[in-house]
Amino acid sequence: MIKHVVMWTFADEAEGASKAQNLTESKARLEALGDLIPGIEGFEVAIAQDGLEHSHDQILISAFDSVQTLKAYATHPAHLEYVAWLTPRRTGRVVIDYEV
Repeated sequence: MIKHVVMWTFADEAEGASKAQNLTESKARLEALGDLIPGIEGFEVAIAQDGLEHSHDQILISAFDSVQTLKAYATHPAHLEYVAWLTPRRTGRVVIDYEV
């Protein structure tokens, strides 16, 4: 199993929407990708809690049954559409993939 963890920071305002609006939209869009292809074993999306210390605004913790499934997800047209939507709204991204 491959774990895929991504964290993003968002602009205070981008594409005519506030950070809060873009985070909410991003969460909904990401959650819709969770059933995209067979082999996705887990898909959790969270927004950082206001009032608590955090260095990133949103996190995706996902699990894939194989490297091939992760690659299929990464190149899927629906995922690429999300990436295109997200890119002008985010200011930072970190990712780690590891085998469990």
